[in-house]
Amino acid sequence: MAAIKNLNGLSAEQVSREIQRGGRFVMYQYTMSLVLVTLQRSSDIYFIPPHENSFAKGLPFTLVTMALGWWGLPWGPIKTLRSIACNLSGGRDVTQEVMGLMDSFGDTGSVTRQVA
Repeated sequence: MAAIKNLNGLSAEQVSREIQRGGRFVMYQYTMSLVLVTLQRSSDIYFIPPHENSFAKGLPFTLVTMALGWWGLPWGPIKTLRSIACNLSGGRDVTQEVMGLMDSFGDTGSVTRQVA
């Protein structure tokens, strides 16, 4: 279950309006390696309003990946480059999936911070 961050108490209706204006939900990737084991994981979901830059939200995940991702063989360098590319491109857009879940639950006031 992933948490949705950066909603700041917005209602489902307000989130929908922000999405129509260019907002989106994104997940970032990070990679950590320990010689023979490389783990590539996704962050929680972040709501990025239309006036915010998604690059800044993904920077901590990119820095962790740059510091800890390279060291696993053979997958460390490969997964590290994939994570960095994903984060530098603004993260993985999961807006349609989140909006679909919100629509299936209906408008219940403020948006829940947990999605399945």
